Amino acid sequence: MRRSPSKLDYFLFGKAHSGAEQPVLTSRQTSIDLLSGFTVSLALVPEAVAFAFVAGLAPLAGLYAAFIVGLITAIMGGRPGMISGATGALAVVMVSLVMTHGAEYLFATVVLMGILQIIAGVLRWGKFIRMVPHPVMLGFVNGLAIVIGLAQLEQFKTTDASGNESWLAGAELTLTLILVAATMAIIWITPRITKIIPAPLMAIGLVTIAVLAFDINVPRVGDLASLAGGFPSWHIPLVPLNMETLSIILPYAVILAAIGLIESLLTLNLVGDMTNQRGGASQECVAQGASNLVTGFFAGMGGCAMIGQSMINVKSGGRSRIAGISAALFLLSYIVFASSYIELIPIAALTGVMFMVVIGTFAWQSLRTMSKVPRADVLVTIVVTVVTVWQDLAIAVVVGVIMSALVYAWNAAKRIEASIRPSVREAGALVYEIRGPLFFGSITSFVELFHFNDDPETIIIDFAKSRVVDQSALQAIEDVAAKYDAIGKRVMLRHLTKDCHKLLKTSGQLMIDSDDDPDYQVAADYSVRTGRL
Repeated sequence: MRRSPSKLDYFLFGKAHSGAEQPVLTSRQTSIDLLSGFTVSLALVPEAVAFAFVAGLAPLAGLYAAFIVGLITAIMGGRPGMISGATGALAVVMVSLVMTHGAEYLFATVVLMGILQIIAGVLRWGKFIRMVPHPVMLGFVNGLAIVIGLAQLEQFKTTDASGNESWLAGAELTLTLILVAATMAIIWITPRITKIIPAPLMAIGLVTIAVLAFDINVPRVGDLASLAGGFPSWHIPLVPLNMETLSIILPYAVILAAIGLIESLLTLNLVGDMTNQRGGASQECVAQGASNLVTGFFAGMGGCAMIGQSMINVKSGGRSRIAGISAALFLLSYIVFASSYIELIPIAALTGVMFMVVIGTFAWQSLRTMSKVPRADVLVTIVVTVVTVWQDLAIAVVVGVIMSALVYAWNAAKRIEASIRPSVREAGALVYEIRGPLFFGSITSFVELFHFNDDPETIIIDFAKSRVVDQSALQAIEDVAAKYDAIGKRVMLRHLTKDCHKLLKTSGQLMIDSDDDPDYQVAADYSVRTGRL
């Protein structure tokens, strides 16, 4: 008989989606989580080292960040199954700060970045991720898949003694391609044979054994940098504590905090869709902030959620916090105890794993549905994808949300219309029955509905089937009334809310009270009453 979930289960698995069965920790699930965490930890190594190089830092700065950020977010985060660590999205922002002011200023920036993220979580700003439309999510997923894929191309380059880069060629290129293809084939075949061992782990193990057994000369993890090191040690950033320092690090901290939270929250939604979970956005903000705050005091480069490693974990069966915690601890063990062994793994094996992540991450259905969804949504998805690859994720999401909001406003603006009929209550009066939302985007069409010179002496505007949304709408109503008043005609309004009554400056002359007035609140309520816009 399956036991009921305990408090430990809820901590390890998080809150299940409404109506879904809460997972229960079992010995089998624990084994899957540990194996998945081991697989993820192997994939974290080259990423952390590479991103440290991108930021102009020593490899251990990336490895320590991957360990500390991964461990704290696994314990505190809002979505069990997510993996966090050093990321390229943050590294490309950090490099200019490191080049200009040095690594110590970066560590101070990471501390401030963490504080800002904690504030965002405490203020529950994470809930605003709900405002990201589905086309933007598709663009985010597709763009990030392309970015991950392009990043793997760096593994097909070599550097000579003079520091000049060139593409692999000849036998070395052929062997690398064969190993990458073999890794991808093993990942594809393994689930059809057994699900006990995660497919990526099986692929990395078999390819590494083959390379060692046949002494195949291909780049290894150790060729990137030495992984050997000790436990992270406490390190207070060596920067002057003054306003000049704050003026240097604050702009970078704000940008890094925003990018980190956007990528983390979008990954949280993506993992939530795959694991049938919801909520936890603000909790994830606090966890990301706490992890970066601590990382900055241990000479780490900071980080955020990693969609590639999160996909490896989820698709390998990792569902609880044990997977993320074990991945971080395995990574630390490589640094302290087993660096010489991990350095033997061929980079081609890890590249093959990441290429499979790219294939699994890209939303292929978005290509099939392009002819079936509105063209505006297709455009938003394409633009977000391109901007994610061309610039960065934060800019892409902001652009996508703005585009989606403008599309919505344009479509809503076209829905304003009116049916015109004689009044049955007011002799000789004409009723304009307004349908559709009245807001800043539709006020021009609203005004054009009226025939000022041709209408009778009394006009009734009925809003029963409309909704007054903002201050622009209130002003449009008064403008219409003013035009009728200028030619000696009387306007009466029906079915407006009580707050509209108060906000309209000429409400005493315009209003017809009605027992069935709606009770929604106008968005302009606060701004009009206080005079603040």
